Amino acid sequence: MKNIKKLYVLFVALTMFSCTKLNEEFRSELEISNSGITADQLLISTYNNISQTFQGNANLWAAQEISSDEAIAPTRGPDWDDNGEWRALYLHTWNNNQGQVRGTFGDLLNAQFAASNVLQFSPSAQQAAEARYLRALSMYWVLDGYDQVPYRENLIDYKILPKTLKGLEALDFIVSELNAILATLPDTGPAYLANKNAARALLMKIYLNKGVYANRTAPTFSPADMNQVIALADQIINSNKYSLLDRYFDNFSPDNNVKSTENIFTFNGDAAANRGGNIRGFAFMVSHYNMNPGGWNGFSTLSDFYDKFDAADKRLGGFYTYPGSLPNPGSRQNIGFLIGQQYNLTTGAALQDRKGAPLSFTRAVKLRETGNDLEVTGIRPIKYAFDYATPGDQKNNDFAVFRLADVLLMKAEAILRGGTGTAAGSYGSTAVDIVNKIRAKRGVADFTSITLNSLYDERGREMYWEGYRRQDQIRFGRYLLAFQEKPASDPKSLLFPIPGDQLAANPNLAQNPGY
Repeated sequence: MKNIKKLYVLFVALTMFSCTKLNEEFRSELEISNSGITADQLLISTYNNISQTFQGNANLWAAQEISSDEAIAPTRGPDWDDNGEWRALYLHTWNNNQGQVRGTFGDLLNAQFAASNVLQFSPSAQQAAEARYLRALSMYWVLDGYDQVPYRENLIDYKILPKTLKGLEALDFIVSELNAILATLPDTGPAYLANKNAARALLMKIYLNKGVYANRTAPTFSPADMNQVIALADQIINSNKYSLLDRYFDNFSPDNNVKSTENIFTFNGDAAANRGGNIRGFAFMVSHYNMNPGGWNGFSTLSDFYDKFDAADKRLGGFYTYPGSLPNPGSRQNIGFLIGQQYNLTTGAALQDRKGAPLSFTRAVKLRETGNDLEVTGIRPIKYAFDYATPGDQKNNDFAVFRLADVLLMKAEAILRGGTGTAAGSYGSTAVDIVNKIRAKRGVADFTSITLNSLYDERGREMYWEGYRRQDQIRFGRYLLAFQEKPASDPKSLLFPIPGDQLAANPNLAQNPGY
């Protein structure tokens, strides 16, 4: 399986857009030497392929989060400089060759190709529907970030360039694909397989953001689109497959595949089967070198964002027991937002930084850190409990793509934006009732009323570091504003630029305005 995956990745790198004789010859060799490849093998590879860019500090996750007010990647003396690419991402000063901007586009197009390739190998009806779902998911995120979606219908003749679907044309195509496969996707099964409610959740995202894709600088939200969001949410709720958890972090634990009653669609993490993405990166990218796991001492959140939480909010984290955790004498905090003195979770001893000073994470953080405390600045979020019981890089946590709480928050937002409230399940028919169901589970007091501003903050508290913050900030008109360590941005930042190598390879693409 590993050899098939390596050969497939090389094939994608060579053939995604180019039309050379070399690619045609390579494709012929691939077809001859790998005639035994099945649709099932390719589908598993496609799930793995697309999951990579969503997790850890990978490209799509970084583009969505490090460009927002939730996450910052400080340059810590000589560490994390990387030619300024992380600073450019946070400040919205990227160009079309910036690493994550270029990488996200390439990752998603590779995933699209992988999904389309499954359809060439006589898949079953369900396998074809799953592949088309993954293709729609990858195309959706290209639309969200770049507003231009290259789409290759012909996987045989590479002299034919991919056509480019732009804006609402791309949206309409994705919607048509999801509606076409909805009946064939399974009703039941593990959350890591594409399913009917996963398609409905993606359609909710599309209709909720449709006004943004029509006009990113001044979006409007039609009642018809908002009612689509509400109707889809009600279908998910009334399926009676999901309920909100009392233990928030069970949605992200190494055994979340059996514990979570909220997760609708996930990317499978299975160390034994070598499936998944860089889930360990969520711990590595924030943890200090002297912690366990010994991390990369990089990313943090901002104190302004942290201060949006009530002190009693379970989503802040604390001591969390789960399979694969360390003994943790003293029941020290091991999940959520790490702030203050850190401890060895095996012995209970207070940790020190590399200079022998207390390893105590501070609220203060700068985009460029140069002082004596540069190893400890910034509050460090860990959302996915680290799977200490599993050796190696691959861990058993499934990555949550769509959750019930997100569905409920989208429904509440659609009501506030002009949709008609409806009752579904036990969640009420008003925006405030729906949101209060979530808040009650998270240990915080009910709202007496709710506005778009308070809903925006609640989305931040519930969905932090899950890869949606840039999208939310754009929809709520916050992305271009100044926030902690970032001045106001140019409106061109509402779209990422098309990478230079993609423009050179595909003349059907055009650079986005302002770049």
